[in-house]
Amino acid sequence: MKRLLQGQAPASVPHIVRLTAMALAGLSLAGCASFSPDGGFGPVERLTKDRIGQTPAYQRTGEQADAAKARVAELLKQPLTAGSAVEIALLNNRGLQAGYAELGIAEADLVRAGRLANPSFSFGRLSGGGVVEIERAVVFDVLALITMPLARQVEQQRFEQAQLQAAYDTVGVAAEARTAFFEAVAAEQLVGYHEQVKEAADASSELAKRMLAAGNFSPLAQMREQSFSTDATMQLARVKHQAVAAREQFVRVLGLSGDQLDFKLPERLPDLPAAPAQAQDAEQTAMDQRLDVLMARRATEATARSLGLSKATRFVNVLHVGYLNQASTGEPAKRGYEIELELPLFDFGSARVARAEATYMQAVNRTAAVAVNARSEVREAYSAYRTAYELARQYRDEVVPLRKRISDENLLRYNGMLTSVFDLLADARDQIAGVTGAVEALRDHWVAETRLQTALTGRSPGASPAMSSSKPAAASPAGH
Repeated sequence: MKRLLQGQAPASVPHIVRLTAMALAGLSLAGCASFSPDGGFGPVERLTKDRIGQTPAYQRTGEQADAAKARVAELLKQPLTAGSAVEIALLNNRGLQAGYAELGIAEADLVRAGRLANPSFSFGRLSGGGVVEIERAVVFDVLALITMPLARQVEQQRFEQAQLQAAYDTVGVAAEARTAFFEAVAAEQLVGYHEQVKEAADASSELAKRMLAAGNFSPLAQMREQSFSTDATMQLARVKHQAVAAREQFVRVLGLSGDQLDFKLPERLPDLPAAPAQAQDAEQTAMDQRLDVLMARRATEATARSLGLSKATRFVNVLHVGYLNQASTGEPAKRGYEIELELPLFDFGSARVARAEATYMQAVNRTAAVAVNARSEVREAYSAYRTAYELARQYRDEVVPLRKRISDENLLRYNGMLTSVFDLLADARDQIAGVTGAVEALRDHWVAETRLQTALTGRSPGASPAMSSSKPAAASPAGH
């Protein structure tokens, strides 16, 4: 509905003047909405450091990027550790840096929500019959000014959500870097042991061929030795490829390329701790500190605020107020005000409110699902950690020492001519197999330990870097 007021303004004009004054005041106050010096990265640093003990770096300038590159080069000069691998990933993973840009987008939306939309100016000219009419109008979005505080609260929630998402992704990259480190070190360590198995198998096969030629060995026994040698050769090829694949996965997580690929890994995995970690109030810790749980809670809060905004603008969908100036040839200028208001004749806003309420209930149930899953994942992760620890301890304390004693005993028997060289070679293969199992068990322990820490304070151990399901539903500040 449009109403043109000309000449003497009616009684409602003072109210319109006040609204216009509010709009102008909003324009002057909009200058207070500004960007933060660190781009909102401070909370991300704190959230991440509390969970992984290291601080990420948001590289927004060339100087910051150069400093990060120099630090990465310094770390790559020495054999890597799990800690240095995580630091490199936080500095050098370009996908992570790209994700941090979402903070800038969210902050820009927040700043825009604190600024009134630009007024619109219209100009019209009509001529005919020697008369020229010129009409000018300046229109302000009054509704946007009225709902600005609530809209800003919504965008503030979204900005905080983006900060949680950035910390969530950072913790995920750190966990991936630690896991990839242990996988790569174990894979290279296993290559060495499988090479020893192949050497023993080749020696046994060659000896069997010579003894068969001399008539001191049966064809069946010789074929068995040859078959084992072939199996050892194929297994070594598989293990070598697994080492390459694990190293490349490590490279991708750390974002390495070019000269950076010439890095060194330690020769062996870290030793098993003297005692396993004890999980005290693990489920409550997850409820208090897990980032995906916090993100789900914030998403629900943001959705609730969106619901409140929808109710506030249920009947007033569009409200603009403006100053109108009209002039005709040979006549005095006419001034007045123009109001444009959408009347709720057909749509009373019930559909919009119902949609917001359904969205809110959806967010509530998603939060509950995240909480239930988090508690379950913590219990599962701790069980996996304790199982991996006990297996690694058993290999370290029982299997490997027992294999060593058996090998020593067989060597004594061989020196006393009580056993054959084939028995000695077979025992060597069994001993190496025991050591290989110990390496794999130790690797599984460190991987399980990483997943447990991630499940306790960070995120789901099997989650992807982005968690779209926890993001708040979009809602227009003006209720459109």
